[in-house]
Order: sequence, then C-alpha cells, then structure tokens
Amino acid sequence: MFAVVRTGGKQYRVAAGDKIVVEKLAGEAGDTIQLGDILLAGEGSDLRSTDGLTVAAEIIAQAKADKVIVFKKRRRHNYRRKKGHRQQHTILRILGIGDQQAEKPAKKAKAAPAPAESAAPAAAATPAPDAPAAEAPAKKPRAKKADAPAATEAQPAAPLKVDGAESPMTDSPVAKKKSTKKPASDSDA
Repeated sequence: MFAVVRTGGKQYRVAAGDKIVVEKLAGEAGDTIQLGDILLAGEGSDLRSTDGLTVAAEIIAQAKADKVIVFKKRRRHNYRRKKGHRQQHTILRILGIGDQQAEKPAKKAKAAPAPAESAAPAAAATPAPDAPAAEAPAKKPRAKKADAPAATEAQPAAPLKVDGAESPMTDSPVAKKKSTKKPASDSDA
C-alpha cells in the first residue's frame, strides 16, 4: 500500500518501511508521530478513500542539511557579504499506513525492561565481611574528562640528542647556538 502525504509544504509518496527526509518536525529520535494530511492512498492501480486515514512514522534523527553559501556582491562598490545556512530537517521511517500501524510499535515495547533488571543486582553488592560498614571509605566522585589534566602535559618530553650528547632543552629542536668565534687563521700568526 502507498500514500501521498503533505508535510512541510512538500508532497511525498510513501510506503511501509520507506525512509524520507522532511522539513523539521517536533519530537526526538525514537518518537512516533502521525502524518494526517494524506492526499492520495492506494494499492497498485486501485485507489482508496483517504477519510480518517493516517500514516505512522518514527523519527530516526533530527539533522541538518549541507551548508549553502549565500554570497552578495555589488561590483565597484566594495560590498561583499558571505553567509552560510544549514536547513534543519527530520529523517522519518514510515511504520505503516492505515491498518498496518498496529503491528510495528508493539514490538518496540518489549525491549525496554531488560536493561533495568540487569542493573539491580550490581547495585545490591555488599562490602567485604572483614571491614565494618561504618568505617568503609567514602568513594570520591569521578572527575569529568574535561576537568582532568591531560597525561601528556604532566610528563616532560624526552631530551633531544645533539651530536651524541643529551641537551637539557626539551621544547626547542635547536639545542644551542653555534659559537660566534672565528677560527684562528694562519695570517694572524
């Protein structure tokens, strides 16, 4: 079965299982929405009445389109303006048209309870029997990655080797300036 739906000022021919990109719709990824503005519906060459017919769709993602550059220029007036624009859109997966809607959403409800049950036994762990509960040390809250200093900044870099000897300088690839003394020439003696 197929349907022609109108959303965001555009028309789309859809069937169950299709993925379409439409103008931004309210909702988050995973939400199910109903598209009610159906212009045409049918199966093969037979058309069906659109009275009370809806299309169920699941939001896959809220995304942005590729950047469009808007460049304005007036020649001989030193006027240039450059702006970029990214249109927001929603990616939908069509779940069903009309009577087919009831089959698909029921399957998703079964998967949610499993993760909650597995987390409960881990939280019920008790401290070791030789350590009393009152004297158990309190855990520190973990620092976020942004708050912790990078490991590479704390350790100094390895010293550079110059002419077989180690240089005390670690920041610069140039170890020391060469001597400015001129070598003794034979004419001076």
